[in-house]
Amino acid sequence: MSMGSEGKHQEYVTASIGGQLIGLPILRVQDVFMPEHVTRVPLAPPEIAGVLNMRGRIVTLIDLRRRLGLSPRRPEGAMMAIGVEWRGESYGLLIDAIGEVLGLEGHTREPNPANLDPELARVSVGIHRLEAQLLLALDVDRVLDIAAIEMEAA
Repeated sequence: MSMGSEGKHQEYVTASIGGQLIGLPILRVQDVFMPEHVTRVPLAPPEIAGVLNMRGRIVTLIDLRRRLGLSPRRPEGAMMAIGVEWRGESYGLLIDAIGEVLGLEGHTREPNPANLDPELARVSVGIHRLEAQLLLALDVDRVLDIAAIEMEAA
């Protein structure tokens, strides 16, 4: 079986953030949780929402709205996060709402449109056109490249 991503069936965990439907490869998602007892991190880039202790592991929360250049989230309502791991560390990506798991064929993924916001294009590997909207396929590694976040902030 070929390992090329073009014809490969890909499953995404979908979520919405700022009205945009995003998809994360299901193999990268560890869990979905509601962050509680979040501690702010002094002098951290604004994309870092804080840290929390979850089952004995320190989880760094990434504010996906800030990371993607979207308007800040309104404080009402419970926070929700998608748990992922990167370079041996645990992260929670703050989202507005969790969606469903979608199985999509690799050949239906298109390159980012030329008019896609540069902040979104930087962390996207392409789009899938669904019946009602576009699914932005996120590159988890690019989203979590904290060194790049800090460089962009400088």
